[in-house]
Amino acid sequence: MRSVELFAGGGGLALGTHLAGFTTEVVAEWDKWSCDTLRENQIAGHPLVQGMDVHEGDVRSVDWSSIDEGVALVSGGPPCQPFSGGGKGRAADDSRDMFPATAEVIRTLRPRAFIVENVRGLTRSAFADYYSYIQLRLAHPELVSRTGESWADHLARLQAEHTSVRSDLQYKVIPTLVNAANYGVPQQRWRVFLVGFRSDLDAEWSFPEATHSVDALLYDQHVSGEYWDRHKVAKGDRLDPPPGKKLEILKEDGRVSLGKAWRTVRDAISSLPAPTEQGSRTYLNHVHQPGARSYPGHTGSHIDAPAKALKAGVHGVPGGENMLRRTDGSIRYFTVREAARLQTFPDRYRLHGPWGEAMRQLGNAVPVRLAQVVASSVHEHLALADLREKMASRRAMSMGKATA
Repeated sequence: MRSVELFAGGGGLALGTHLAGFTTEVVAEWDKWSCDTLRENQIAGHPLVQGMDVHEGDVRSVDWSSIDEGVALVSGGPPCQPFSGGGKGRAADDSRDMFPATAEVIRTLRPRAFIVENVRGLTRSAFADYYSYIQLRLAHPELVSRTGESWADHLARLQAEHTSVRSDLQYKVIPTLVNAANYGVPQQRWRVFLVGFRSDLDAEWSFPEATHSVDALLYDQHVSGEYWDRHKVAKGDRLDPPPGKKLEILKEDGRVSLGKAWRTVRDAISSLPAPTEQGSRTYLNHVHQPGARSYPGHTGSHIDAPAKALKAGVHGVPGGENMLRRTDGSIRYFTVREAARLQTFPDRYRLHGPWGEAMRQLGNAVPVRLAQVVASSVHEHLALADLREKMASRRAMSMGKATA
């Protein structure tokens, strides 16, 4: 199935959709470092980025009407700064708000489905009206704003026409807030997904169920001890059990129905050698970055828990999200390769640029595994919709022959 990618960044969402069975024809991204990452991996022969036409520049400057009909999926993560807790939170008043541009691409290409991803901050109460506007704008991409019309007035018109809309192109939009750790990503990364299916499709889709849990990790660490045994961690270096009665409940209920354990930083990076300033001959981007400091509120990610959400701020992230905290309390920066593993990028995938620019790409990325989980479900339901349509067509033909 054919797809295009908007705001591709370093490629996390595009890699995930490719693993799910989509073939990405065009990717659009304005950041030069990110585009160089995509092109460099193409030159290196990485199979997940072959065949992509990388457009470096504004998504609004692409002639989307030149793409052949029949695109199955539009995917992308519009810039999060207008809605991020670390930004100014200006939403529609921020020039970086690209949701209108996303809706315009959907209007032009008329894909069978779309996957739009953004930060949890989008769901904040301060953005409630604009969050509703985004969903309705994506649901009815042909109901474009009029000249001089504010987004609030456009929202009122969309709301009024939502139940009796005259647009030919409509999408059923399912918004979902998820924690990437619940899907096997070694990172507590909350993200909003807006997944839409064209209204003429019988997709019957719901967001994939979580496969991993914190309770399973607590059980493996503090009830069975299997986690520590597997990693050969001495008793004196183990995390203290959490206070309260939760462990007693887990002991009584057992391991049944807890799913897989949340993956930790140790799970993700333990097979890598200790980083050096000379780097590694075996692992790409695995170079020690000096200068990490710890202070109150800036303590890094503990090695035996999922990482804090990597952020694009690099050195200036407020909680030390780009640092590793060992069991003895010492800290260091994650190497780019370690951060890539926390974002579930394949080891053969190189992030282009110096440490700061590579970490910025990773901090903006969708975890590849989470993207694959969502896109695989969308791909499956599009295939099932095709099957239902074919079966209905055959039944209609059979009935026609019977009555002839």
